[in-house]
Amino acid sequence: MFNNLITKATVLVISLFLLFPSVHISAQKSVQQNQAKFGRLLRLVDGYYVDSTDIDDLTEKAIVHMLSELDPHSVYMSKEEVEEMNQPLVGNFEGIGISFNILKDTLLVLTTISGGPSEKVGLRAGDRIIEVDDKNIAGIGLKNSDVFDLLRGDKGTKVELKVLRKRSPELLDFTIIRDKIPIYSLDASYMLDDKTGYIKLNRFSATTTSEFEDAMKELKKENLNNLVLDLRGNGGGYLKTAIEISEQFLKTNDLIVFTDGLNEPRREYRVSSGGMFQTGNLVVLVDEFSASASEIVSGAVQDWDRGVIIGRRSFGKGLVQKPYYLTDGSMVRLTTAHYYTPSGRCIQKPYSEGVEEYQNDLMNRLSHGEMFSADSINFTDSLQYKTLVNGRTVYGGGGVMPDIFIARDTSIHYAYVNRLRRNNIVYNYTLEYIDVNRNKLKSEYPAFEDFDENYETSDEMIAEIVELGVQDSIEVDEVSLEFTRDDLKREIKAVIARDIYSRNDFYKVYSKDDDAIKEALKVLNNPKDFNNYLVVSGQ
Repeated sequence: MFNNLITKATVLVISLFLLFPSVHISAQKSVQQNQAKFGRLLRLVDGYYVDSTDIDDLTEKAIVHMLSELDPHSVYMSKEEVEEMNQPLVGNFEGIGISFNILKDTLLVLTTISGGPSEKVGLRAGDRIIEVDDKNIAGIGLKNSDVFDLLRGDKGTKVELKVLRKRSPELLDFTIIRDKIPIYSLDASYMLDDKTGYIKLNRFSATTTSEFEDAMKELKKENLNNLVLDLRGNGGGYLKTAIEISEQFLKTNDLIVFTDGLNEPRREYRVSSGGMFQTGNLVVLVDEFSASASEIVSGAVQDWDRGVIIGRRSFGKGLVQKPYYLTDGSMVRLTTAHYYTPSGRCIQKPYSEGVEEYQNDLMNRLSHGEMFSADSINFTDSLQYKTLVNGRTVYGGGGVMPDIFIARDTSIHYAYVNRLRRNNIVYNYTLEYIDVNRNKLKSEYPAFEDFDENYETSDEMIAEIVELGVQDSIEVDEVSLEFTRDDLKREIKAVIARDIYSRNDFYKVYSKDDDAIKEALKVLNNPKDFNNYLVVSGQ
């Protein structure tokens, strides 16, 4: 009987061995047959269709439609789209090194990037670029994309500018040699109080780790004990960078994330070396726009009971895409696996109802009340997981659910002010105010601390903004205005701080009444509360 069982088992193993290669061969044969089928169709359309056709366009549309049938994140990108997509992640582009705005149909320089080619030749904030390479660009309906086309270019190439500067009777000539310009992924880093640092990341790019480490070095000089990592609105980026940032907080060999898919066997990513903040209390801020790499970091921090997550449930983007270049330089980003947090939670939210329903998810969350009350979020027992140190209950099903919920503002009175913003009334007014008062502001408030303590946005400035809105056919809503007046004043002051001083100073002003940051400080300044969030209730 034993020998008979051995024989049957051997036959089964051999059968399976023979079956799976045959399935693979069958799939390859199917691909080849359909490839030939589609190629013949293209030749028939090109050779016999009644009207002229664009075969390239038809092929691209077919590719786009096919990928849309797979999942929401498998996408086709043209060669031009690939180049544009890569710039923020690579961490630089080639150009003249300015930030700008189009104000009254004129290209206004907001800031010159430190160390960039524009700063080196003496271009200043407030300058108006009138001509580029002897071509007038003022008053012609200039768009942002036009500015990119005109000013970006290969490193080492030359661009000639004519610039209007206040109190200068003639246009000024500048010859600028384009160079590599850094794109920063770290928006701000500063101390919130005498022991708590704050770092805000807007993406996970090739330069993020070095930016983060540089910021940490400066914060540690200021007696850093606690850290608030702000990932709100951060849509993700490179997996490698997400792993490197996670390593800053976890212990060597801790699992950070793993991937798994039908054609991609499980692959684990673990901490390989010590980071810069392996001790000290940590808070991570997330919201409904924190996705992908942001969810890898926050999920790992939560699963290892390393820090407290504050905010709202994250986006739920946990599909792994690999880039595959096509013959003409275009690219397909094809989903090959799922991301899972260390406890085994799948980050990806469901998409079985189709792409349209998937894209409406955030609106559905809003209408169901999830953005305003944690009680509106229901998880089934099948989605329960346990954290790896303290055994706390956490939930899968898509995204990372925070330990402390922060509701979105429930006010209905923002419609009026939001319309002022959408029509650029607030921003353009602030730019003009800075343009007129730049020297006066610098003279009265030589340091940001002077400005922060003593400057106040006046009611007269708000009245001028309201009047500009009326001129733009925006009906005044007094209730909304009074409800948001303080927010509007803080927003204007923050923009002034950014343009006169630095990006950090924008956030120092803008975030003063931020509910999530206030909650983070409350928790971090009470070690007992912080620890209570990281243990099982009643433990």
